[in-house]
Amino acid sequence: MGYTIGRLAKLTGLTVKTIRFYSDAGVLPEPERTAAGYRLYGDQDRVRLELIRTLREIGVDLATIRSLGDRELRDVLDLHLRAVETQIGSLQRTRAVLKATLARDGDPADEDLRRLHTLGRLGTAELGALCDAFLHEVGGDVPARHEWLAQMRECMLPDLPEEPTAAQLDAWLELVDLLASEDFRDSLRRQSEEYWEERDFAAWREANVQVMREALDAVRAGVEPGSTEAGVILQRILSAFGLSREELLRGFEEHDPRASRFWELVSIIRGTPWPSEQTIAYGWIGAALRAE
Repeated sequence: MGYTIGRLAKLTGLTVKTIRFYSDAGVLPEPERTAAGYRLYGDQDRVRLELIRTLREIGVDLATIRSLGDRELRDVLDLHLRAVETQIGSLQRTRAVLKATLARDGDPADEDLRRLHTLGRLGTAELGALCDAFLHEVGGDVPARHEWLAQMRECMLPDLPEEPTAAQLDAWLELVDLLASEDFRDSLRRQSEEYWEERDFAAWREANVQVMREALDAVRAGVEPGSTEAGVILQRILSAFGLSREELLRGFEEHDPRASRFWELVSIIRGTPWPSEQTIAYGWIGAALRAE
């Protein structure tokens, strides 16, 4: 025996108007009708309405609920959980910016409003999409360079802390600007074109491990750039990379300082020590090259 729409409304606590809306919107299956054209609902419709009400109360949109016939409820809830977590992240960032802004004396400046606007709309997921576009454009059509950049992707994407400092908020904004900079992308692509065209990424990675070890050991041992011992170490580094001194020095001279700033920003956001071991190692190599 079916329920009239009025009876179903009493059983579920929903209004007749709401049930009719859900039917017309397609989230409740089209009911049977009497000879006179009145809608008749069954127990499955009552259960479905309870589910719809619960999902709507937690914010699931009608389009997602409508698709329940094509997907498992678990998948819908998982999708909604991720959406809620994204919203929470956005609210936490907004809260942090508001607190940092109000902690300062005087009325907010234009820079404060820009920070609030940008951080409110650019979370980790959006930064990831921006980073992917950055890596794709810088990688160009050079396979080894694409591999090199892909290996660094995870390191390039810091998570903003739940309670970021003003310095971390500013670093996040600057990082976004760098990733979006066409000039920075062009600079990195031009700078690395010749180097990566004839490189094998696996061989480079192995050589880089050796080079890092050589340079860091030299730093820890207090080997001065320009000394005889530094010259011996530098020769081993050149040999590992398969480069002449002039080629490696040119790479250092053409290096875009914004690349170093990029990693410094990542370090600020993560709250990790700066300079990093890689920065220290390559700093020593650059000094050794210039001192010869």
